[in-house]
Amino acid sequence: MVLKKKKEVQVDAFLLDHQQLEKLQKFSKAEEQNLASLLLHCGQLNNGIQQIQCIKQIMPLVKMMDQNSACDPMVKACLDILGETYFSLSVKNPLKKVLASSLNGLPEQLMPLAVQSFVRCLREELKTTDTYLYRKVLDNLASCMEDFSLGMMKSNIFYSNMLSIVLHLGFLQKSLLDIQEENRKNSGNRVVQTRLMHDLLMAIKVPMMLVQKLQENIQGSLWKNHESCIWQSMCSLLKSSISFLMDETLLQTVQTTSGLAFILFTKAMYEPAEELPSLVSDLLLGLKKHAGMPAWFVSNCGTQCTEELSDSVLLFLCHGALAMLDWKNSSMGESGEKLLLDIASVLLSLSSVLKESNMIICLSRTVAIWTNSALAALISDSPNLKIKLNGNSEVIGKLLQYVYTHWEHPLDVVRHQTKSIFRNLLQIHQTIVSGYNLKSDPFFARLTKYLLSLEWHVKGKYASLGCLVECVGTESILQLDRTIPGQILDMMNDQSLAPYASDLLETMFTNHKVQFTSSCKESSWIDQWHDIWVSPLLLILCEGNHDQTTYIIDYYLPKLLRCSPDSLSYMMRILQASADAVIIAVFRFFSGSCTTRGALGALMACLRTARAHGHLELSSIMSNGLVSAECIKQGLVHQHNQVCIDALGLLCETHRSTEIVSKEEMQLILFFLEYNLNSQSPSVRQQICSSLRKLFCRIQESSQVLYKLEQNKTKQELLEDSTRRHPSGILQQYKDFMSSVCDRLFEALFPGSSHPTRFSALTILGSVAEIFSVPKGQVHVFKLDQEIDSARVQTLIQCFASTFEEVKVLAFELVMKLDTVLFCIFQDSENIDLLFQAAMDLSTSTKPYDCATASYLLNFLVYHKELHRICLGKWIEHSPQMDENTSASTMEKNTLAVIKLLLVNVEEEIFQAKKSLLRAAALFPMYGRVHCITGALQQLPFNNLTLVTEWKQMVARLILMSYELSAVVSPVVQSSSPEGLIPMDNDSEMADRLQMILREIQPQDTNDYFMQAKILKEHCKIESEKLAVRKPMENICTEMRGKERQMCDVTAQMVLVCCWRSMKEVSLLLGTLCKLLPTQAASEPSDGLITVDQVKNIGDYFKHHLLQSRHRGAFELAYAGFVQLTEMLSRCNSRSLRKMPEQWLSCVLEEIKSCDPSSTLCATRRSAGIPFYIQALLASEPKKSKADLLKMTMKELLSLAAPLNESSSVIPQVHALNILRALFRDTRLGENIMPYVADGIQAAILGFMSPVWAVRNSSTLLFSALITRIFGVKREKDENSKKNSQKQFENVASEELKIHPSLFLLLLILGKLYPSPMDGTYSALSMAPFVPFIIRCGHSPVYRSREMSGRALVPFVMVSEVPHTVTSLLRELPDCTSPCIRQNNIHGTLLQVFHLLQSYLESKRFVNSDFQRGLGDIITCIGTKLWLAKRPNPCLVTRAAYLDVLVMLILFSVSGMQLLEFWEEMNRVISDSELMTGVPYSSAVPGLTQYLQSITKLVISMLSVTTGADIQSSSSPVAKKIAKPPLSIHHLLHSEFHEVRLLALEAVLLWLKLANAKQIAEEGVLCLLVDLEGILLKMALKEKNLDCFYKVGVCYFIDVVTNITEWYSIFLPCVFCFQISEEVLKKWVQQIISFCGDEQQTEMLLAAAEVLKSITPFLLINEKLILGLSDTLAMWKCVILLLQNEDLVVRDAASEVIQVAQSQKRSSKGTEFALRIVNAPMALDLAFGTLCELLQLWGEARAGVPVLLEWLLGDSDPQQGLEASALEEDDNLFDKGEVNFWEEKLTNARQLSKHLLRLIQVTHLTLPDQELNRLSRRAQDQAQLVAHLLRALPPSPEFSKTSEFTKLAIQNERRPCAMVLSLPRFCSEPLVRAAWNNVSSAQLFHCLRYKNVCCTLWIYFSGNLDLAAM
Repeated sequence: MVLKKKKEVQVDAFLLDHQQLEKLQKFSKAEEQNLASLLLHCGQLNNGIQQIQCIKQIMPLVKMMDQNSACDPMVKACLDILGETYFSLSVKNPLKKVLASSLNGLPEQLMPLAVQSFVRCLREELKTTDTYLYRKVLDNLASCMEDFSLGMMKSNIFYSNMLSIVLHLGFLQKSLLDIQEENRKNSGNRVVQTRLMHDLLMAIKVPMMLVQKLQENIQGSLWKNHESCIWQSMCSLLKSSISFLMDETLLQTVQTTSGLAFILFTKAMYEPAEELPSLVSDLLLGLKKHAGMPAWFVSNCGTQCTEELSDSVLLFLCHGALAMLDWKNSSMGESGEKLLLDIASVLLSLSSVLKESNMIICLSRTVAIWTNSALAALISDSPNLKIKLNGNSEVIGKLLQYVYTHWEHPLDVVRHQTKSIFRNLLQIHQTIVSGYNLKSDPFFARLTKYLLSLEWHVKGKYASLGCLVECVGTESILQLDRTIPGQILDMMNDQSLAPYASDLLETMFTNHKVQFTSSCKESSWIDQWHDIWVSPLLLILCEGNHDQTTYIIDYYLPKLLRCSPDSLSYMMRILQASADAVIIAVFRFFSGSCTTRGALGALMACLRTARAHGHLELSSIMSNGLVSAECIKQGLVHQHNQVCIDALGLLCETHRSTEIVSKEEMQLILFFLEYNLNSQSPSVRQQICSSLRKLFCRIQESSQVLYKLEQNKTKQELLEDSTRRHPSGILQQYKDFMSSVCDRLFEALFPGSSHPTRFSALTILGSVAEIFSVPKGQVHVFKLDQEIDSARVQTLIQCFASTFEEVKVLAFELVMKLDTVLFCIFQDSENIDLLFQAAMDLSTSTKPYDCATASYLLNFLVYHKELHRICLGKWIEHSPQMDENTSASTMEKNTLAVIKLLLVNVEEEIFQAKKSLLRAAALFPMYGRVHCITGALQQLPFNNLTLVTEWKQMVARLILMSYELSAVVSPVVQSSSPEGLIPMDNDSEMADRLQMILREIQPQDTNDYFMQAKILKEHCKIESEKLAVRKPMENICTEMRGKERQMCDVTAQMVLVCCWRSMKEVSLLLGTLCKLLPTQAASEPSDGLITVDQVKNIGDYFKHHLLQSRHRGAFELAYAGFVQLTEMLSRCNSRSLRKMPEQWLSCVLEEIKSCDPSSTLCATRRSAGIPFYIQALLASEPKKSKADLLKMTMKELLSLAAPLNESSSVIPQVHALNILRALFRDTRLGENIMPYVADGIQAAILGFMSPVWAVRNSSTLLFSALITRIFGVKREKDENSKKNSQKQFENVASEELKIHPSLFLLLLILGKLYPSPMDGTYSALSMAPFVPFIIRCGHSPVYRSREMSGRALVPFVMVSEVPHTVTSLLRELPDCTSPCIRQNNIHGTLLQVFHLLQSYLESKRFVNSDFQRGLGDIITCIGTKLWLAKRPNPCLVTRAAYLDVLVMLILFSVSGMQLLEFWEEMNRVISDSELMTGVPYSSAVPGLTQYLQSITKLVISMLSVTTGADIQSSSSPVAKKIAKPPLSIHHLLHSEFHEVRLLALEAVLLWLKLANAKQIAEEGVLCLLVDLEGILLKMALKEKNLDCFYKVGVCYFIDVVTNITEWYSIFLPCVFCFQISEEVLKKWVQQIISFCGDEQQTEMLLAAAEVLKSITPFLLINEKLILGLSDTLAMWKCVILLLQNEDLVVRDAASEVIQVAQSQKRSSKGTEFALRIVNAPMALDLAFGTLCELLQLWGEARAGVPVLLEWLLGDSDPQQGLEASALEEDDNLFDKGEVNFWEEKLTNARQLSKHLLRLIQVTHLTLPDQELNRLSRRAQDQAQLVAHLLRALPPSPEFSKTSEFTKLAIQNERRPCAMVLSLPRFCSEPLVRAAWNNVSSAQLFHCLRYKNVCCTLWIYFSGNLDLAAM
């Protein structure tokens, strides 16, 4: 179900003037309805929709009139009014179309009257002389030609006489000239010029329409008479069209349309028509033949046509000729065929010279039109044309080259047109060879083979193959390679390829199905079709990675189901059958369920997609038992996030938006909300909120249907439906469900709830408020207003205190949606006053995020009517003018007053900051006030303000204040070292060193901060008597006044943050104020709240600070305000303002070029704000303009970045490089920047050769930005992946080695290329010449360069050349007897060989038979160089590289039998290696680790070969030798080097996984892993390396968990046979507990989780307490702690402990359903439940419950926590403090108490009095302490002391049972029972769930409470 916003149709009603009304009233009759009365009624309506309905009644009324009605004056008057109304309506008004449709149906006798009316109106329109009203006339002319049928109506209006035609053509010619002149006058005014360009475009289109109609309706003699007025008008139109065509200053659309008009007008006038193609050919080819041209053509177009036509004009002429000439059936003869081929030649020549994006788009469209024209021309069966357009012809070959060159163009439209061109080329050849077998056609066969030979990462391959499938069929493609479907599915893990791959797959399986149905009469073909297209899909959905499965579900699955809906049953059958098997397999071997969907996830995805597209009814499959509710419930809490989302989508998304939501769906949704709001993934939260929004829309829309159904039903129908669901019953269920949802969401906003939970809850509540806010008068099923009370209002307001901005935004938006009911509830004056005081205090806090809270509080309070009376009146003077203006809204009045108060305060603070910036930074940083002012302004309706005078004064004061504040703080941010202005210790020598900086930034003599360096911890004394003199200082916040006598530690960070944030807020404020300037020309200067001069001054301010600020935060945020200003200037009507960006740009470029020593531009810090300044100026250019400023700027910058004169200053070059970097990174410039990429690359590479470090550094940064612009952002962790672009690199310049400094950059970019499909065939630029140079780069003395040369060589070697290239490289390697051995050369060559082999292994080229033959040559050649792997080679690095090649060869070989020839040689290499004989070197020897890793990989790869089925099954002597490797895995596991052990453990892990999955021979693995358990156990006791220790645990677990009996045969002997003492077990338990601490690293936590998982079956859930109750509970607490860890991977690992426990529970209970693969929240709930069940099983409930109660109460001291948080706050004033991303203590307490309650009920447990007293006393003490601490907090602590308040609130919620614990001492047992008898189970559970989570537990100890109902 796709949510679409309902578009409200806006129809502007027409109004009749006084004279028209009088006419109608004169003819109307009250007693009966006639035409006049109907029109009168219609004209009096104010609603356009109603007028449409009224107009539709005209024709039935007119048709009822008699034949004599044409003489009726009433009819004539009505037709006149209808004509006037038609011409008065805008062209976009639906009324115009409706009116024309009605008039088209006029009876024949009334047609002359209507024509007269229209002709009169049209002639009045043609008298228009105002240029800006021409558009309306042109629209009316076009509407008349389009709206009316080609009958009498149109003919009489336009073509009735010569005079009418002349009038039309004359007006059109005049409009063209006038608009052109007006455009020239408004040069530079982009807004006006854009409007005039569209008017001009329409003025060209209308004559074209008219001429086309004239040709159809007028005889040739009248048309072609050179003396007629029509001919003269046509000559003028022709002259204008060629003039517009040649004018490069016009928009491209205008030029393109002019090209169409030129060809059309020439075609209409030219005689003889047969010579027209020749004329056009001569124009296109530049053949100037005046002699053959008619005189009238030469006089009107000769000058322009004889000039050399520009490339764009040629393109537009080609487009015009293709679109306007008749190509069908080759009607123009041989000259037409020649013109067709000439156009192709011109277009192909233009493809290599046109560079601008818009021209490339136009060219691609024109080529596509050419292919369509060629198809039309081929219908004539012209033999010559067939030869010229055959698939093997030169023209088609060049067009294919164009396709291959452009099919991966960055512009979507070009790629789309390329696909159309390719399809048409195939159709052209298909048309020519029609009647032949296409499958055997050489052209198609060659093309198919060629396309299949290309790499799958070539995007154009997919579309081209799809077109080819349409011609030759899917079966023909599959006969060549049956694995193609699987290969395409494998490529769908890349989002950029997924759409192309899915389109190709759809084409193939659709075509394949058609082939099957047409050739097979039986239905047996469906199984074969499923095997090819569905089975691979299901396999990937179960086992594929997240990205691949997501893209397949999004792109491929819907198309497959649309093609074959019946395949859904096949999918369900397969997945249902394998779901349990897959889940069980998860526990058989280590397979992370959080990484794969499994069969259940695949099932949920298929069902969701099917239901969303209308292929499935959920109720039917649930009722039939095909899918159970338990199965969906498992999906809703699955560990894999996407499985949860798919299960939720299955419930929420339907094809019909009015489908009724069932009760089962509601219950499942509530279950989902319980465990999934706290998702840390933003994408998951977004999908949850989106799905639930769709569900709420279903409820709302289906409820409206139910209401109508209930109203329309009769009593009898209601009785008949009584047995079924009654509409009113469903509506009540809806209401109850939504109420429950809101309860859950508001509850989720409890104190201490995590940020994800709050975000999800507020977002969903916002959707509820929006969707169920029905208009008045409409029945509503639910209203969120009814769920709001004072407590929930307070909860929402407290969300403003969140440290996350998005939570504040969501809470504020929700509050605004509920403002009506909210302010009715929120009326307490004291609360309002406290909130306002808190906002004012926070606005001057030293914590930056506090000012955001203050802003939201103030923005909320300004809507309160009593704000001024309650709060503002005490602080500012009352303005009687505001009371007198009753039209002003409450919000406007309050906002003005609040801004006034903030302004008064900030002005006083600025005054104080001028005296001491240190004190201001410490006590009252001013940016908070300014932030609140900006926030208040941003929610004002600027177009609907009433207090205009007051606002003008306020704006002037705000601008002045901004300048003053900027003057105070700008010296810091403009300093050359803004980050360190204060010495960080008491060293006076350091203070002396800063004197120079302090003098540099000294703004004024009175500010002592800039006169001497300050020493920390100075006393900030405030002279109270001086402050009292200035009255406004009384308004300074209480927080500041409270700190007057405190010691303040002023750090550089505090001062800097104060300054740059102040600059940021000033910039945003000024940018906001600039928006107040009207964009249209104002009749009076007073119309705007801000003047032109003020805007100019603001622009100068931004220019000054962006060009001089040094601090990144300052100029980046000033840029944000400057962008607002430049965008406003580009739309402004004032010429002086509009020209300012261009002037500023020219000035700054001149200053950069000037190299003036006095320039204040910053050459360091990446040119500071200069790139931002130029970015803002260029980005403000209108998108539809020709980007003249960008072109001028890029030309200047590129010339500066690569100067021809080396002696010129480097400063301009550095600036240019830095600015270019910023521009290439700016996405707003779009494709306009792409033509300059090549020059940018050149500038970066040349700059890297500069001797100046600054130039090299800037060049490196520019190069990085260009790599990103060319190849896109990094999309894989592997930086060398084809998907990646930007890479990190170091400066490798070295003078001693004489290395070219640009070598690395060149290798980097070469390594990212891949051959063009045309390489070696049509392309003139081949990559082969690069190969020798890249090979030479492999001899570089720099290691990194050799490595890059290896990667760079790969894309330059064609597939067929790999064996030859590898062999030649190996032959170049020296022999051991060579006199001169250069290890660098050897290393580089081996790296190149290695990367060639690796690349083709990844691309699966090794299965090619030709390559397999070449592989034998490689093996033979490499065997002659084996000395490089042995001890005679002293270099360990090259030995390692050679070994890596051997490993790659083993991986390349299809079977180990191919390496038999020198297998013994490799055995000797291993036997002689240091792994066997020991390492004689120290660990510091270069390359030792690399060598050991390589030789270990060789051993492991050879061991892997021995496990192969061919080796195991072979009886040959050689195979038996292979099966006995020289070195065992045990030897590797005992190595002293942890790198060797780690590789060995990883190999063991892989073998175990493959063996369990039956993917390799189990016998082969078992022979390798003999006695593995003992070795791993010993390693676990001795291993000290963390990585190895972790792998040891995993391997050990996998090895022993395959059979549950092995646990008891291995682990229990460890405990009992080895007689491990109780003390050792205690230490082991304590060690595990220490591993689970929050301070531990992730690797340690994961290892602990694996240990806990491995011991779960026989220690944690065993029927016997092997470790004892205390230690077992301690281990369970470890599990619970890990389930609450902040790290997702740790929680997922801990969840697997519960999965093991649940699987054991399911095994013991048989077929009973149990949740198994669950997420962390569900796992935590199950953990508590399982633990309580185990206590009952062990009979230890009496001893275990007190321990669990201790967990429930918590073990932290509230006061100690508050003191720690206070210390942290003092240490880090600008830190947000403790941020909660996951753990929710209250949720955990509620879950534990729920299961404890059930345990107590089942066991009838009562605690001893002594234990009860102890717990009661502790709970009472803590409750009293928390209450005391809460009372000690200041007013509004949720804002002023947020962290402390939250901690205490959590403690308060967790311990509400203190008083209840003492009840048994004062109440007798019967009284307690009687009290409980009056409490229902629902009330009890509500109390337990929402508030007092512990109360019921304690009360139960005194009596037996029946909780069976719970």
